[in-house]
Amino acid sequence: MNNENMLLSDNLTVGYGKKIVVDGLSFEIKRGQILTIIGANGAGKSTVLKTIIAQIPIIKGKISLCGRNLKDMGKKDIAKDMSVLLTEKITAERMTCGDVVATGRYPYTNIFGVLDEKDKEIVKSSMEMTSSYELYEKDFGCISDGQRQCVMLARAIAQEPNVMLLDEPTSFLDISHKMQILSMLRKLARKKETAVIQSLHELDMAQKYSDMILCIKDGKADKIGTPEEIFKGDYIEKLYGIKDGSYNTMYAAAEAEKIVGNVKVFVIGGGGSTIPIYRKLQREGIVFAAGVIHKNDVEYPIANALAMEIIEEEAFESISEKNIERAVKIIE
Repeated sequence: MNNENMLLSDNLTVGYGKKIVVDGLSFEIKRGQILTIIGANGAGKSTVLKTIIAQIPIIKGKISLCGRNLKDMGKKDIAKDMSVLLTEKITAERMTCGDVVATGRYPYTNIFGVLDEKDKEIVKSSMEMTSSYELYEKDFGCISDGQRQCVMLARAIAQEPNVMLLDEPTSFLDISHKMQILSMLRKLARKKETAVIQSLHELDMAQKYSDMILCIKDGKADKIGTPEEIFKGDYIEKLYGIKDGSYNTMYAAAEAEKIVGNVKVFVIGGGGSTIPIYRKLQREGIVFAAGVIHKNDVEYPIANALAMEIIEEEAFESISEKNIERAVKIIE
């Protein structure tokens, strides 16, 4: 894969007028990479993206797009190198889905916006790639949100960009369409070496579909790294200020708040078989203990998050007499 930088942010400050929203942003994205921006509501993710696409003026710093200073590029030049998919719902009256996707070719057409045969073939292949070609003749205003997102993604692909920028591309979609969109972006990055920058609320998806993750907190770029570097320990809980529950980085899942008090039930399990029981007891507000569970057991992180008391054993070790005695004491 080509290691050429497609987009570079150097000590970037973004905001509205004199109001700074995020300061000190420095990151780069190479061909074929997916960079996902995460952070709490109001952290400034959308502001960063709108600055990158030149919708909001840069307060300080520099953005380079394919080796050129963004400030020195005209709108048509930017459109040739970067396509955009924002969360705002697009209204396209009396336009078919094919017409909408065709607008992605306008940076390359003549003054009259007439598509040649090459443009038409790109429109078709872009819609086929997003499984939306069957909607070609359908009115854009009469299709579902999931179908609209696929059509708009086809429009972005039709621009043949080096960089694709998406603001919460999975919003309003069911789980099937979320996975479909993110899988398409993964294939696009691999096959066409397109650099993808996106913001996501779904942390499990960010962890599984990203090459790099940029975390924004308290008006700063708090951390940037691979999913393996970001999703470990209690960092996600600190990033989002999680207090009512916990976030399990191993399974990329949130767990409800632990019920505290006097233990009423003792759960003996292992191998994942009792995870549903832990969660049901929590939902019912029943305080429980669990054990004896080895620390490498698949259900250990869930039990540790939800059980009032957990009797644990080191990985691959025999259960000690001490732990057996503890379990018996709780049961009695």
